[in-house]
Amino acid sequence: MGPRKIIIDTDPGQDDAVAILLALASPELEVLAITAVAGNVPLPLTARNARVAVELAGRTVPVFAGCDRPLERALVTAEHVHGRTGLDGADLPDPSLPLGERHAVDVLIETLRTEPAGTVTLCALGPLTNLATAFRRAPDVVGRVQQIVLMGGGFFEGGNITPAAEFNIFVDPEAAQTVLRSGLPVTIVPLDVTHKALTTPHRIDRFRHLGTPVGQAVAGWLDFFERFDVEKYGSEGGPLHDPCVIAWLIRPDLFKGRHINVEVETASDLTRGMTVADWWRVSGRTPNANWLREVDADGLFNLLVDRIGRL
Repeated sequence: MGPRKIIIDTDPGQDDAVAILLALASPELEVLAITAVAGNVPLPLTARNARVAVELAGRTVPVFAGCDRPLERALVTAEHVHGRTGLDGADLPDPSLPLGERHAVDVLIETLRTEPAGTVTLCALGPLTNLATAFRRAPDVVGRVQQIVLMGGGFFEGGNITPAAEFNIFVDPEAAQTVLRSGLPVTIVPLDVTHKALTTPHRIDRFRHLGTPVGQAVAGWLDFFERFDVEKYGSEGGPLHDPCVIAWLIRPDLFKGRHINVEVETASDLTRGMTVADWWRVSGRTPNANWLREVDADGLFNLLVDRIGRL
């Protein structure tokens, strides 16, 4: 069996960039394309940052810009976490890799129509606007997706942008609702997992001690990225969100969860974007997602250091 074909849909973000590096360093995966969406920072920056990560990895993967705003709402960004550029913490040059000319939604649709049905996994690291737009515009491609693995939501950990909502889902809850109601196999990597994968000083130093430009960049990104969450939570390090999506594809044995029903709140101003995860299966609603709750954090960082050390 050959490598798993994936498309990474992303809004880089330091942790998104680390996820891209992990994917590009892993022979188990074939990255067909990277599609950028507005989220952590506006679309021109997420499209730039995705290409920065690809060039840092020394790989050639096409990057395409997609939706610059949510389906029905004004864009909310997170420069307060990721810095002005979205990749603050490492001084890297502007990419020479050109941005693809096609719209990311068109690329998603065309790729799913071209590749054999059931062979492409969509890895969503940001708001789900691109995916939902593709599904609404071309319903025929929904059944051609192998599965979706997304970082988003939280239940036991609550939210990180509001008391109830995680950032990716909060930015475009209607898109998240569309994806979760698609009928596709969906695995969710929520805050319940990522808050257990902390970028402690020792773990960051492991990247720095690789002695490579990639290792130095990752260490710089994580040093910058963790400062916000360390101050907010009082934890030993910041949670490393998006690489968990890629890690689950490579090493699912590092994670534990269960198949449950997950719904997204779209109507309430108070709980907009809340992921209502029926962990105890009390609602009677049909399960629609594999909700992860546990991670072997040491195993995760061993994987990250090993793979990023290959770049």
